[in-house]
Amino acid sequence: MAKANGGQLCVQMNGKKENEEAPYPEIDGWFVQQYNPLWPGEAHYIKVEKILFQGESEYQSMMVFQSSAYGKVFVLDGLLQLTEKDECAYQEMITHLPLCSVPNPKKILLIGGGDGGILRELSRHASVEEIHICEIDQMLIDVYKRFFPDIAVGYEDPRVKIHLGDGIEFLKSVPKGTYDVIILDSFDPISHVYSITASPVFEFAANALRPGGVMCTQAESWWHSSIVVEDLIADCRQIFKGSVEYAWTTVPTYSRHDLPLPFALSPHHSQKNLKTIYRDGVIGFMLCSTAGPSVDFKNPINPIESKKDVGVAKRPIKFYNSEVHKAAFVLPSFAKRVTVSKPLSDL
Repeated sequence: MAKANGGQLCVQMNGKKENEEAPYPEIDGWFVQQYNPLWPGEAHYIKVEKILFQGESEYQSMMVFQSSAYGKVFVLDGLLQLTEKDECAYQEMITHLPLCSVPNPKKILLIGGGDGGILRELSRHASVEEIHICEIDQMLIDVYKRFFPDIAVGYEDPRVKIHLGDGIEFLKSVPKGTYDVIILDSFDPISHVYSITASPVFEFAANALRPGGVMCTQAESWWHSSIVVEDLIADCRQIFKGSVEYAWTTVPTYSRHDLPLPFALSPHHSQKNLKTIYRDGVIGFMLCSTAGPSVDFKNPINPIESKKDVGVAKRPIKFYNSEVHKAAFVLPSFAKRVTVSKPLSDL
């Protein structure tokens, strides 16, 4: 829980009790995020100008503060989730990588994404007729609308329909072949439900997609847990039966910390491994298509930058373009070796 005490911002994390000595220096006027003991000597500090909000919902604690370098910052359960300065790199990539890879996507499902940023980016696509979002925490939506209106503006799109509830249960109930695109956003309150790590959520997603439909979800960074990335790719190829590709982007403030990985795939992913991701400014994405019309994720066929319609967004696209899209699939040699998909016959 984040606390302000005499102008000093202190974050208690990883089960550390309030009266225990902090293993990191507390600097007056700075937000500090402590990292996993596996990474000794590391911490992330951001200078705080003013604490704007602190509260707690049924599911999690939330804090918003004005920083000196990154604009407003949103903190969830003591973990930095989003800043105004660099949110565009994540929101735009997780949205436009899948939608620009298919012709005329019409019906979209977003699991999570309560901040509204992905909705904002979805609104730029004129072909889209329906946008369904399943978010478990109404308070999170309200806080984003209040303090991040340029991000939460996505809720103003009349094509958006909000479903309040558990993301897995919603996905499980979707009739077969309903959606053209499904986006699973792991920075979402549904990650508080640890049972999600044991559920066949990707099977539910594959069932909910039409033939040739696509899914995009956040994946591991190639700097860490490369074997997990390899396993994710292998499992996705088994489940979706179409194209599977790994892409990445950079978001400076997404640093290493404990975070539940909400979308497990198979029994060989242990509960211990799934509970920890070490963020390092690199975020991976897994893009998958179901059997049907082939999808070439590496070459966008539906370029968003050529369209004049910006939807409900209050600004043009800031990060994504077709060149960045193609570059997102270019990996360093060591990462390429472990992300090359095995033939289905070898799985």
